[in-house]
Amino acid sequence: MASRRSRSSHVDPRSQSRERALTLLYEADTKNLDGHAVLAGLVDDPDQVTALIVRGVSDLASEIDGIIIQHADGWTIERMPCLDRNILRMATFELLKRDEIPKAVILDEAVHLAKTFSTDDSGRYVNGVLSAIAKQVRTN
Repeated sequence: MASRRSRSSHVDPRSQSRERALTLLYEADTKNLDGHAVLAGLVDDPDQVTALIVRGVSDLASEIDGIIIQHADGWTIERMPCLDRNILRMATFELLKRDEIPKAVILDEAVHLAKTFSTDDSGRYVNGVLSAIAKQVRTN
């Protein structure tokens, strides 16, 4: 998973946690593993936010995928690019379970990850799907 952005010396720790969670969920998805198994196989424990996201996405996988499918306009989970599907999963988890984070922050972070790591069209697609999900599951 190669990044198209240049690294700055000051990156928000929460953004780094989300990026790390994405790499772990991507690994789990491509190896057909559960996120808990990927976390258990790490040499160094991830930070708390990374672990929270990976465990949360894994624990609520069926619910999260069901919500995504409702808003994905004819796309199945399997047909989505792997990175897009995992970005959507992470953000949906945060929309559902991390009320302390404003939905605008969650959407902005997800769109940024999609634009940085996935296809040229991914940012718009992720934004559209997550905007619809956010209207259903969040008020703030």
